[in-house]
This record gives sequence, C-alpha cells and structure tokens, in this order.
Amino acid sequence: MEVPAIRTVGLTRLYRKPRKGWLRRRKAEEVKDFVALGGVDLEVRPGELFGLLGPNGAGKTTLIKILTTLLAPTAGTAEIDGLDVVTHAKQLRPIINMVSGGETSGYGILNVRENLWMFSRIYGVPNELVAKRIDRMLGIVGLTEKANSRLSHLSTGQRQKMNFCRGFITDPKILFLDEPTLGLDVTAARNIRGFIKEWMKENPARTMLLTTHYMAEADELCDRLAIIDQGKVLACDTPANLKRKVQEYPIFELSLSPGRDVLSDVSKLPGVHQATRTETPTTVELKVALKEDSIIGSVVQGVIAGGGKIQTLKKVEPTLEDVFIELVGHGLG
Repeated sequence: MEVPAIRTVGLTRLYRKPRKGWLRRRKAEEVKDFVALGGVDLEVRPGELFGLLGPNGAGKTTLIKILTTLLAPTAGTAEIDGLDVVTHAKQLRPIINMVSGGETSGYGILNVRENLWMFSRIYGVPNELVAKRIDRMLGIVGLTEKANSRLSHLSTGQRQKMNFCRGFITDPKILFLDEPTLGLDVTAARNIRGFIKEWMKENPARTMLLTTHYMAEADELCDRLAIIDQGKVLACDTPANLKRKVQEYPIFELSLSPGRDVLSDVSKLPGVHQATRTETPTTVELKVALKEDSIIGSVVQGVIAGGGKIQTLKKVEPTLEDVFIELVGHGLG
C-alpha cells in the first residue's frame, strides 16, 4: 500500500484567548477558544500538486505550519511521508521546505547568492550542486543581474523572488508553497507557474501543497484541491469535478443574427432542460441547458431549420469562483 505524501486525521488547533481584566473573573468554560483547525482529514498522494483554497483566517497557514513542524497540533495527527510531524520532526525536516509569499527571509548584509548558498549548505546540499541550482533559479525568476546585490538593497518583489528560489534549491521531496505569487507582477507570476509545472514533471516523486488566493492559478496548477473555511474542509476533488458539482446541466451559449425567434422551437427539442433568450440591437443570445453535451448537435440543427443564423457557439464552463461561493457563501475577497 502506497504511503500518502501528506495525511492528517482529526487535525485540530485551538488558540487560547487571553484572560485579561473582567475575563479573569469569568468561569473558564464560558471563555471560548478560537478554533483555527477543527478536525481536518486530508490525504495527498505522492507526486500530486495539491491546492488549498480558502479566505483569510480559514486555517490554511496554520495547517501548513503544523505540517512543516513549526506548530504543534492541539489534537489529531499529521504525517508527512509516513513520519509523524511531532514525534519524527527531526527526520522529517531534511525532506521538506516551505515558501511563504510576502515573507522576508535571509540576512540583509549578505547578497542574494550568499543567502541562497547559506540556505543550501544548512540543508546539506553538496557544494558541487549549489552553484548550478542557484544559477538556474536566479534565471527562472529574473534575478541573475541582482545575484551580487545585498538583500537589504532589493525591492519587496525581488526579495520575494529570492525567497521563492530558497524553497527549490534544496530539492525537497515535499514542498509547501503558501501564496508564492502574492504581490508579484503578471510576468513574474506566469514564469513561476510555468516553472512549478516543469519542476513537478522532472521528478514524479515530488509532491507539492500550494495555497493561493488566485482561482485561475489553482485551476491551472492543481491536480486536486480542497476548499477550507473556518478550519474545516468543505470539499476536496479535482478542479473539473468540483466545477461539475455546481452545474447540474451543461450550458451552451449561441449568438444569433437578429431574425426569427427560434426559442420555442429549441425549448421543445428532446434533451433540452431549459432555454432562455436575450436580445440586443445587433445579436440574439440564446442560452440552453442540456441533459447531456451531445444534444447540442440537435439544437444547432433546430436553430438552422427554424431560420436562425448562428454567429458564435460556446460552452459555458463554471469556474472555481462559482464553486467557492457555492460552498463558502462569498468570494475570496
């Protein structure tokens, strides 16, 4: 039986609220603790790029801190590559790494290359591999020209790029990325997403857990993802399966030239669940919900037979934003 790369069972983390002033006079049971994680069950397969989506305060960062041995759980268990994060933290740390977006790590008096060399050596990366890995990563994020610049002289975005490099130069078996593209410009974020996909393909044994606020990023990168809110996992599946759950019927939009109204003809076709019509000065928009995709052929034939002229035809796909709003009740913002 394959050992999961990441596995949590009933993982719980409570934060004690401070007893100050009049709170000290209240009974202990009346003062509720803040539940950051409330019994999270999660399993990530080896070689998987797994995503976590959730609003601020949902528990994503708390979960990652526990999985990376930076925080102890209040209850439940968490294992990385079969190793318990509490009892086997020392054996676990050499095979993992973490990058947190917006975090500044390193020493300001050292330049970029020196900082990356230092982190590599701390992790025990052989000296003959360090220079090659540093050069590659600096090229990926566009920091080659800043390799000899002090960290204190870099902009916030450049520091974040260096921090991203730090996560990969140790070649971890399991990597945690906590909003790695937060605050980066469009080009840099696109380059990083491309590199993440390439890095995962290079070695099927690598596993990555990614948190992000960008729905398109999660949709593009993740094999599976979990939506988490108020410390609980609300859903876990592939992006495609999650989107199918919020749209019972496939929906198609047809743009027609103004002319004969074919709505009634289309609505009567077998397999058409619902059809609506919206007219503008230049086009007629016909939206049809079908019991299955194959029926769209009959719809097209029906429109043409009724005298309609089709300008465009497209399938309307639900988005992860739709899934998120359906489960959480609001968008990420």
